Order: sequence, then C-alpha cells, then structure tokens
Amino acid sequence: MCTRKCSKCIGITLLPLAACAIVSNILLYFPNGQVLQLSEITDLVWFFHGILGAGMLVILPAFMMLGAGRARCCANRCGVSGSFSFQMLLSVVLAVLGFAGGAYCAVISSLGLIGGPLCDTGDGEYLYPFRNASLEDNYLFNQTTWSICKEPENIILWNVILFSILLAIGVIEAILCLIQVVSGLAAFICGTCMRRRK
Repeated sequence: MCTRKCSKCIGITLLPLAACAIVSNILLYFPNGQVLQLSEITDLVWFFHGILGAGMLVILPAFMMLGAGRARCCANRCGVSGSFSFQMLLSVVLAVLGFAGGAYCAVISSLGLIGGPLCDTGDGEYLYPFRNASLEDNYLFNQTTWSICKEPENIILWNVILFSILLAIGVIEAILCLIQVVSGLAAFICGTCMRRRK
C-alpha cells in the first residue's frame, strides 16, 4: 500500500480512538455518575492513562500522519518532495510517541483491572479489597465477590468496563502506531515511488 494512504488511514483511525480514551478516562472519575471525594477515587485513574497516554500522546501523531497523507508523492526518495520526506520522518518520530502512549494506557489499564477499584465495603472506609488477591482468586473470575463493594454503587462493573475499553484502545493504538513506524521507516529508507522517465 502507498505510504501516503497508509498514513492517512492510520491517522483517521487514531483520532476517534484517542477521543474515546479521553472520555473513558474522564468517566472513571465519576463512578456510576456520582461525584466522589478525591480520596475515594481509584488511584490508577490519576495516572491519566486515557487522557494523556492514549489521548494527547496519540492525537499529535494522528494529525501528523494526516498531514503526511496529504502529500502528493508516495515516496520519500523520489526526489520530488523534500518536505514530504521531512513530514514522513517526523510522523515516524511522533508515531513512536503514540506507541508509547498506547502502551502506557494498556499497562495502567491492565493494572487497574487486576487490582480492582477503591470502594466502601460497608464500614464507611474506602479500601482496595481485591488488590492483594492472587490471579486464581481474582475478582474478575469470581463475580460473587463483587457484592463486597457497597459504595459507590456498581463501582466494580463501572471500572471493569472502562478499564477494559481503555486497555483495548491502548493496544489498538500501539499496534497502529507501530505499523506507521515500520511503514514510514521503510518508505524513508527504501523509497516506494518510481520516477517517471520521459
């Protein structure tokens, strides 16, 4: 596939993914639509993995890929457009940044899923009831333990859904950015456009 078209497709795909990541991360601050005290919100939410990682760090490369996708020539070494060559190289560098953001989001989301939410177990004290459980006893595989959390209502389901969405978005973004890195480097080093000979 032409490097230009590849960059454009990836850029178009990354923008809605980044927007969804930002919205999902913001929703984690309001479990079940409730406004909580700052100390009652799960600590991993404060790593801004959806807002910063899968959001801002991916939006910038997405716009750069769209810019590189609008260039006229598919190659970098065909001697036609030096600015395209610079654009593609810059899009590769920013795609590495986007890969790091997506991977960061995936790692933090995984930790959020494994550790479970901060919740009130009925005595008015907020704690992490599932954080020290082994993988075999993990709450994700035993939904009968979900009743331990009394407040906020449905906090476990809220966290599982949103952290799962962020995990999926982070993985997809990391893969797309990695594809852009490989595609952009191949085009920059090897060139994909044949000069027209008269």
